[in-house]
Amino acid sequence: MDFRAIGMGLAFAFMWSSAFSSARIIVSDAPPLTALAIRFLVSGLLAVALAGALGQTWRMTRPQLRATVIFGICQNALYLGLNFVAMQTIQAGLAAIIASSMPLLVAALGWIFLRDRIPPLGLAGLFAGFAGVGIIMTSRIGGGGVDPYGLILCVIGAFALAVATLTVRGASSGGNILMIVGLQMLVGSAVLALAAAVLESWKIDWSWRLIAAFAYTTLVPGLAATITWFFLVGRIGAVRASTFHFLNPFLGVAIAAVVLDETLAPMDVVGVAIIMAGIFAVQWSRQTRR
Repeated sequence: MDFRAIGMGLAFAFMWSSAFSSARIIVSDAPPLTALAIRFLVSGLLAVALAGALGQTWRMTRPQLRATVIFGICQNALYLGLNFVAMQTIQAGLAAIIASSMPLLVAALGWIFLRDRIPPLGLAGLFAGFAGVGIIMTSRIGGGGVDPYGLILCVIGAFALAVATLTVRGASSGGNILMIVGLQMLVGSAVLALAAAVLESWKIDWSWRLIAAFAYTTLVPGLAATITWFFLVGRIGAVRASTFHFLNPFLGVAIAAVVLDETLAPMDVVGVAIIMAGIFAVQWSRQTRR
């Protein structure tokens, strides 16, 4: 792995982790599904326009088309939609921790349903990572500070993100990466717009804080992080790229603590450390095996 790939991975981890704090700001002043649909519409149109200026086309292979639709629905509509709704009642740091379990879910789903072989180190990391998530959830629920409904939505969203991640290789092969990024955002925007029209009313408390958070979420985690991830996967492969996810639990709670002044309990710190170690062990074992 070269220095450019390391820099891209660190940048992606920071941008991805920061999305939870900016999203928490947005959903406190605007309907979550409507805000997310608008965000993906703007990001998608920008990505498609930039791709067109670079000479990329709409033409895709059948695997690319299938993966783009699945990725747009699972990640953008289901995962982020559920997380935006959940963060009306739960903290951004907790949402980041649950979402960060995605590499563990990907490994577990591959092991259970696809019969992927996982070395002993990977299995140990898998169980340790889920144990870390369990420690945090038990601590939060026992303290009475977690909305069960929001927690369930985050868990469902994490599974949707795992499914989306399993399709990313098909979406990033064959070129036209930026065009595909834009199209999968537009897919998510369309699905979210339909859900918002049925479930939400248009009520927004305008403020500079909301505008700044929306602009940041649209351009940085929404567009820049997605593009960085696709290029990182194309450069070093999905297995090595996923290693950087082990930073997300720490970065997610750290950014939330700084930006939103969220407090961390001692068991949160213990759980985050265990999750990080588990994710790293799973990804390292997969990389070594290959």
